[in-house]
Amino acid sequence: MSIRLACAVAFFAAVIIPGPARAQDQARAQDQAPSNGHAAPQLDEYRIGPEDALQIVVWKNDAMSRIVPVRPDGMISLPLLNDMKAAGLTPMELRDLLIKKLTEYMPAPEVSVILTDVRSFKVSVIGEVARPARYELKSWTTVLDVLALAGGLNQFATRSRIVILRPNGKAMTRIPFNYNKVIAAGGEHENFYLQNGDIILVP
Repeated sequence: MSIRLACAVAFFAAVIIPGPARAQDQARAQDQAPSNGHAAPQLDEYRIGPEDALQIVVWKNDAMSRIVPVRPDGMISLPLLNDMKAAGLTPMELRDLLIKKLTEYMPAPEVSVILTDVRSFKVSVIGEVARPARYELKSWTTVLDVLALAGGLNQFATRSRIVILRPNGKAMTRIPFNYNKVIAAGGEHENFYLQNGDIILVP
């Protein structure tokens, strides 16, 4: 192998190989559960909630195709099918359910469910922050991101004793969040993703 060819191989190995390795490291870091045992949710786990807007498309059937809101009771209304439960399902799960129901009225229906507007993903921030409020999110968001939306911690905040209250049926699970540890070197894995209905309590 010539010196020029050897240099070219070494150059491309240095440029190309680290890319996938970094991507794998980032994916592994994102999927890793924080030390408190609460794993970060994945994008494909999003479940429909009240106030979301859905585009239902039934191929070759304009009468059935429409954009529908998810009512506060979690139901949607469609011709023929009347009221159907949508909240709590993924778009793919709802699509499969619609296909099953429509099979009673038409042969081999082809259905698409598109989430056109996310309105149900909401979290609250209360306590010692600049702007305590309920925030409507459009995508998975970490604790630090939402604290930034709330204007950050004020001078009275006890940074090591922040708690996330997470709905768990009729109860609430308390998840400790040590702000000082998270922003320290090596603490980034403690900055986990929030779930719908979470409350960040900053004492």
